[in-house]
Amino acid sequence: MTHPQSRPWRGVLVATALPLRDDLSVDHDRYAAHCSWLVANGCDGVVPNGSLGEYQVLTAEERARVVETAVAAIGGERVMPGVAAYGSAEARRWAEQAGEAGCASVMLLPPNAYRADERAVLAHYAEVARAGLPVVAYNNPIDTKVDLVPELLARLHGEGHIHGVKEFSGDVRRAYRIAELAPELDLLIGADDVLLELAVAGAKGWVAGYPNALPRASVELYRAAVAGDLTTALPRYRQLHPLLRWDSRVEFVQAIKLSMDVVGRYGGPVRPPRVPLLPEQEATVRAATEKAVAAGLG
Repeated sequence: MTHPQSRPWRGVLVATALPLRDDLSVDHDRYAAHCSWLVANGCDGVVPNGSLGEYQVLTAEERARVVETAVAAIGGERVMPGVAAYGSAEARRWAEQAGEAGCASVMLLPPNAYRADERAVLAHYAEVARAGLPVVAYNNPIDTKVDLVPELLARLHGEGHIHGVKEFSGDVRRAYRIAELAPELDLLIGADDVLLELAVAGAKGWVAGYPNALPRASVELYRAAVAGDLTTALPRYRQLHPLLRWDSRVEFVQAIKLSMDVVGRYGGPVRPPRVPLLPEQEATVRAATEKAVAAGLG
């Protein structure tokens, strides 16, 4: 699906898992193939260097090359890199690198080295917006301890700093408040396990985790949900929810990579400080994935 040039963050953009070799080096060839496979299976684009892509433990060289690899594989219009960093100047440099690589937009967490107040959040987004690419905010108060509440999002949008928000708070009620305060701000589903609720509330896109393993079924679910086709969406949502809920757990990277391995893709290991799933966690994810595959969900 081709996006309108003005809003390339709409649709299903997969927060891509990053394939690592046994020695934990980045397998860029596998990553390029993965990006192409996702698009071939109905996804609209990718989000490299998000938390699912383990950006925090990549070197600067690795992080830049991941973006370049994605662009070379599927084209910059379909790539929205995460540009989070502890410092605003560094985040702006990552946004500039994304622009130089050919990307059409970027995704940005608020300052997260400390509990930033509203003034610091505004200054942070203003600085990164100066790089010249449209910015989609990423609200993840669970991890960052900085909450982009609807009123603050409306101010960021009103001042021209952001064009959309990946909403990961888990509070689906916020969708309606955001629409009231900033009707032109695009709401993107940020957590897989509230997909249906936010789609019905008017979301324009999904920054998704589980399509890494089950792209076709996930895209079909999203399309039905945003179309209001609950006859199709609700049964599918119930089928997939035992997996989708892992996207909101601490072990989401390991879980999604394991599901990729189970379905015959390559998930592979994670870098420390992440550690493998506990045996009972692995058994739960493996069983749920195998059940989805047996039901024809791919």
